[in-house]
Amino acid sequence: MKNIVLILVLVAVQACAQKTYYGDLEPLGKFPSKLEEVSGIEVSPAGAIWVIQDSGNEDEIFQVDMKAKLVQSLKIDHAKNQDWEDLALDNEGNLYIGDFGNNANKRKDLTIYKVPRSELDKKKPNAKKIAFHYPEQKNFPPEKDSLYFDTEGFFHLDGHLYIFTKNRTRPYSGKTLIYRVPDTEGKYAAESLGSLFLCGDQDHCSVTGADISPDGKTIALLSYGLVFLLTDFELSDFSKASIKTIDLNCQTQIESICFLDDKTLLIADEQNRYGGRSLYQFKLD
Repeated sequence: MKNIVLILVLVAVQACAQKTYYGDLEPLGKFPSKLEEVSGIEVSPAGAIWVIQDSGNEDEIFQVDMKAKLVQSLKIDHAKNQDWEDLALDNEGNLYIGDFGNNANKRKDLTIYKVPRSELDKKKPNAKKIAFHYPEQKNFPPEKDSLYFDTEGFFHLDGHLYIFTKNRTRPYSGKTLIYRVPDTEGKYAAESLGSLFLCGDQDHCSVTGADISPDGKTIALLSYGLVFLLTDFELSDFSKASIKTIDLNCQTQIESICFLDDKTLLIADEQNRYGGRSLYQFKLD
């Protein structure tokens, strides 16, 4: 039995390591102690860095500088942090907060809050609500082999929000489901755009953050220690996308990613026993 388990582990690791490139994160600074659980990060067109924290924290967004020092915090009006997991921005500077963390796959109140650019100058910005559901989910929760509906990553492009779900299936399938919803206030059935197989290691291959480069040519999907770079994709069909895997050589709980520019990523991790609570930069080739 031990030999069988070892073989399965080696197969999973090998599948995850195929076409894998290695790189090191460049530390930029450490977040203040009140930001132990940064779960999403974005950079505005004007260069403001925004971060959020996940469940158990206040309904606030935080602006930090390039050294992770706190600039200001804003309490979002008409919004509740049930489980905020990622941030997105559009070209006009409107901010989107993904309240779609769903560890147990039980939630029926999945929400994206839209904070207009004009509201970000206020101490208590008002948010508009984009409510949605996954039409393919029939049970709450589904069976263990269908636990696809937790979510921690999305981005904005051309009037839509593109969502990549976090796989919690057992046995682990290695897939992320892809959906999109309009970026305007309302209630929606998310449109399915298929799925992607990232890799077969359940500890390293589930999506914890997502973003798209300013030129729209590269998508970065973050997982625990890995970044998957998607190029040559079609927005209605990601199955033909080219995927490059980068191993970040780290043990902390990496949760957040965004593009600073077309060739530079900002990455943040949560505090755990290995360290963390830091902001990093990663240069792409």
